[in-house]
Amino acid sequence: MLRAMLMGACTTGLFCAAFAFVISQIAPMLTNTQVLATSFVSGFLGSVVAQLLIKR
Repeated sequence: MLRAMLMGACTTGLFCAAFAFVISQIAPMLTNTQVLATSFVSGFLGSVVAQLLIKR
C-alpha cells in the first residue's frame, strides 16, 4: 500500500514538474531548477495528502 501511494505521488510530482517547466518557458520569473523543485514537492505532497484523506 505504501509503495503504491509513493508511486502515485512521484508520478504526480513528475507531471507537475513537467508542466511547470513549460510554464516557466512562458514566464521566466524563477530559474528552471527552482520551478521544477517547487512543483515536484508541491505535487508530491498534494498527492500524498489527497490519498490519505480519500482513504479515511
